Amino acid sequence: MVASTFFLVSLFALALGNPLSRRTMQLHESRDEVPEGFVQQGAAPSDTMLKMRIALTQNNIGGLQEALMDVSTPSSALYGQHLSKEEVEAFVTPSADTVQAVNAWLSENSISATTISPAGDWLAFEIPVSKANELLDADFTVFQHTETGDQSIRTLAYSVPSDLTSHIELVHPTITFPNPFAHLPVVISPGPAKGAVKPSNLSSDAVPASCATTITPTCVQDLYGIPTTKATESSNQLGVSGFIEQFANQQDLKTFLTNLRPDLPSTTVFTLQTLDGGSNPQTNSEAGIEADLDTQYTVGIATGVPVVFISVGEKFQDGALEGFLDIINFLLGESNPPHVLTTSYGQNENTISRALANQLCNAYAQLGARGTSILFSSGDGGVAGSQTTRCTTFLSTFPSGCPFMTSVGATTGVPETSASFSSGGFSNFFGTASYQTTAVSDYLTTLGNTNSGKFNRSGRAFPDVAAIGDNVEIVFQQESGLVAGTSCSSPIFASIISLINDKLVAAGKSPLGFLNPFLYSTAASTFTDITTGNNPGCNTNGFPATAGWDPVRELRSSL
Repeated sequence: MVASTFFLVSLFALALGNPLSRRTMQLHESRDEVPEGFVQQGAAPSDTMLKMRIALTQNNIGGLQEALMDVSTPSSALYGQHLSKEEVEAFVTPSADTVQAVNAWLSENSISATTISPAGDWLAFEIPVSKANELLDADFTVFQHTETGDQSIRTLAYSVPSDLTSHIELVHPTITFPNPFAHLPVVISPGPAKGAVKPSNLSSDAVPASCATTITPTCVQDLYGIPTTKATESSNQLGVSGFIEQFANQQDLKTFLTNLRPDLPSTTVFTLQTLDGGSNPQTNSEAGIEADLDTQYTVGIATGVPVVFISVGEKFQDGALEGFLDIINFLLGESNPPHVLTTSYGQNENTISRALANQLCNAYAQLGARGTSILFSSGDGGVAGSQTTRCTTFLSTFPSGCPFMTSVGATTGVPETSASFSSGGFSNFFGTASYQTTAVSDYLTTLGNTNSGKFNRSGRAFPDVAAIGDNVEIVFQQESGLVAGTSCSSPIFASIISLINDKLVAAGKSPLGFLNPFLYSTAASTFTDITTGNNPGCNTNGFPATAGWDPVRELRSSL
C-alpha cells in the first residue's frame, strides 16, 4: 500500500512538471514600476501562448569587445584586421556546461528548446502563460498603452533556479515592454514651394538655391562633396533593413532616379534578401514610405554600390524583439555580410530591460568585429526619445545608447543647423564610451548646470554624427513628396561610408567596419561644427548645440 501510494504521488508529480524536485528560485530581473504610458489591465489569459527566448551566458564577451576595439581603432596595430565568422563565434559560444544545465532544467519541465543564433547563445520555445508563471515565478499581466491602445503581456519580475543564474543572461519577453513608437515611418512634410528660396540661406555657391527648401541627391552631393563616379567593387555591399511590412518599390526607385539621378541607368535596382517569412511585393499600393526612402537615398547617393534590401517578415524567431535580433543573427550566419547596414527604426531605451539591451549591443559588436559598419537613426523626438509626447526626464533611444554602433542624427536647412526633432542625449544603460570621453567631457563643461538632473551625465552620448534630414524629396507610390526625420539621415550617411569603403577595397584594404573610434579621432577634422539650434522635449529646450561635440553633430565629407 505504501509502495502504491508513492507510485501514485510520483505520477502526479510528473504530470505537474515534477514540482517535488522544484529548484530553489532566485530573482533574476525586475522593474520597480510600469513604464510611462502603460497601464495594467489584469491577469493574462492562462492559455495564451508566449514565445519565450533565453539568452545563454557567452563565454568571453569581454574578449570580443576588446578585439572589436583593436580592429576598429586607427592607432591600434590590429586596425582593419577584422575577425572571421569562426573567430567571433569562439568568443560568444556558450560553454558546454551552460548548454547542458539550461536544457536539463527545461527538460525537467517538459520543454524542448531550439537554437536560434549561429553561436548557439539564444534558445527559443513556446509555452502558455500558466506554465510561464510557474516556470519563472512570474505574474504575466496584460498591459495597455494609453495613447495607442496596444496591449501586450509582460511581467514586472521573474526568477530562475539559483544554480542557473550564472548560465542565463535573461529570459524574454518578460520585463521588456514594446514601444508603440518603435517603427513609425517618417512622416511626409508639406514643405514650401520650390520657388520660395532666399539666397541668404545658402552656405555656398556650389549648392543649388532650391536646396534651401527641397533636398535632392544633387543637394546631398554638393553639401558633402560626394562624387557621382560609379563605385567598382561588387563585394562592397550596403544593407538596408526593412521591418513591419515596409516594402521597397522598384518602380518608385526607377521614377526617383529618372527625376533626380538621370545620369544613372534606368535599370539600376536593389537586390533582395528575406528572413522570418519576409517578402517585398511590388504592387504600387504596397510600397512603404520608409522602405522607399531608405532604398532611394542609398541607391541614389552611393552610386554603383550594390544595395540589398533585407526584408524581415512577421514570423519572428526573437519573439517580441520583432526581428531586431533576427536580422543580426541572419547576417552573422553569412560568410560575407554587408560592409554597411543602415536601419531607420528604434525605440525608447526605458522600454527595454538592461540585460536585453546588453545582449543586442553585444550582437552589434559581433557584426562590427566582422567588419560591418552598423548605423541607426537616432530618433525623432528630441530629448523625448522616439516621438514620445509625455516625459519628465530625458529619454534616450535604443540602440543609439549602445557603444558598438553609430547613431545618426539630423540637420536641417542650408546652411545646416540642428534639426529640432533629432533625438540626442545620454544613455541610462551604457557608460560614456572610451572613444568619446574627451569630446563629451568638453561638452558637459560648456553645458554647466543646464538641465541638471534630467539626464545621465556619465552615459554613452549620442548621436555620433548627423546629416541632412528635413524636406527630403522621395517618390512614394509614384508621387513625389517631402519627408523628414533621422530616417533620412542614416541612409545618407551610410552611402558616404559605402563610397569610402569602395575606394578602400579597390586599393586592397579592409572596409572601415565599426566606425566610432575612427570618427572621434582620425576623422574628427572632417566634421563641420553645428553651433546653432537644439532638440527640445519634455517641456525643455533640450540640449543646445555648441562648439565641438554636442547631441547634434554633422559630418561634412570630401570624397
